[in-house]
Amino acid sequence: MTGYNYDAFSTDDYDFERAAGPEVGRKAPDFKLETSDGEIRNLLEFEGDFLVLELGSITCPLFQSRRGVMSPLSQEFPNVSSAVLYVREAHPGAGIQGHKTFADKRACARRLKEEDGETRLVYVDDFQGTAHKAYGSMPNAVYIINKNGCVVYKAEWNNPGATRSALKSLITGKPIRAKSYFRPARPATVHKTLRRAGKGAAGDFFKGLPFLFWTNVIKRNLRLVFNRPLPVSADTKC
Repeated sequence: MTGYNYDAFSTDDYDFERAAGPEVGRKAPDFKLETSDGEIRNLLEFEGDFLVLELGSITCPLFQSRRGVMSPLSQEFPNVSSAVLYVREAHPGAGIQGHKTFADKRACARRLKEEDGETRLVYVDDFQGTAHKAYGSMPNAVYIINKNGCVVYKAEWNNPGATRSALKSLITGKPIRAKSYFRPARPATVHKTLRRAGKGAAGDFFKGLPFLFWTNVIKRNLRLVFNRPLPVSADTKC
């Protein structure tokens, strides 16, 4: 295990076997964070009935492949707020390196807004990844948090279809049946993201790919087949 802001991706930097972060029905951790626009805000100060919080970085192919579906959720569901928690670079390279300072991290978060056109509010986690660790440390997890500050949906890997289905169930008062099966990123997005990250990113990614495929596409998806979503509602208290 290397330092939190690693210079090169390794599967040793993540615990893919153990679910971490707040569980469904538990209180969501709150943090005072800087946004990409320079404001200081509390993570859980949101408008509407729910906050959809997605974790990501510009060097994460999974996050980049899901943004086009996740960004418009607030327009589709007017009583829902959406935000991104910007975490460490998932696949740093010579072009976009692992963060050496908080200023590096903030600069990458601003690139997400300015260059990639991200429309959601972007919170920048601190340099040590305090919020990221509290929310499980995965590179592209997603949480739905209700107005009571309780986690009502959690996925260690964001599957936008499942996230949208869970959100719709919560709004309509129906049980959540959606399961966030792991879906790989589109190859074109993988190529574009790793090429942008620069030399070293692709090599590190493909070196770990067999392990990632086994632990996520095979083992994790099989476990989900037998999992039953916990009973929660829009008004769940914790």
